[in-house]
Amino acid sequence: MSGETTVRARLRSRAAPAAAAVVTVAAGLSVRSVLGGDLAKYAGDALYALLIFWLVLVVAPRTRAWIATIVAFGVSAAVELFQLTGVPAELGAHSALARLVLGTTFNAPDLPFYAVGAASGWALHRIVRAVREGRRRRPPARHPR
Repeated sequence: MSGETTVRARLRSRAAPAAAAVVTVAAGLSVRSVLGGDLAKYAGDALYALLIFWLVLVVAPRTRAWIATIVAFGVSAAVELFQLTGVPAELGAHSALARLVLGTTFNAPDLPFYAVGAASGWALHRIVRAVREGRRRRPPARHPR
């Protein structure tokens, strides 16, 4: 494979998770305008972990989905636990971006929703992969004459 072909293959392998990440960010930013209260908050938590799942696959596209799931949950939980230090709250007081990325206050009920988001990434990844493989294996349709 030539260098140019290798670069194209690498970009192509990152395109789907990158597009999924963009859609996930859009969903996360708009969820509060569609949903309200706890439903919006916990949907946002799940989408946060889902975004991390996609970003893992953008950075390392050959990563197995179950590993990306564990990393997504682990990073999300680590950020949640980091909120216990008060550092994210202090940073969030000065930066909207820090508030979006790190949150401000620890909330233990967020943890299961991170697991839901990470597991959703795994499930979506498996579904897309199965559909792609099904298309490759399916013989051409025969039209009656």
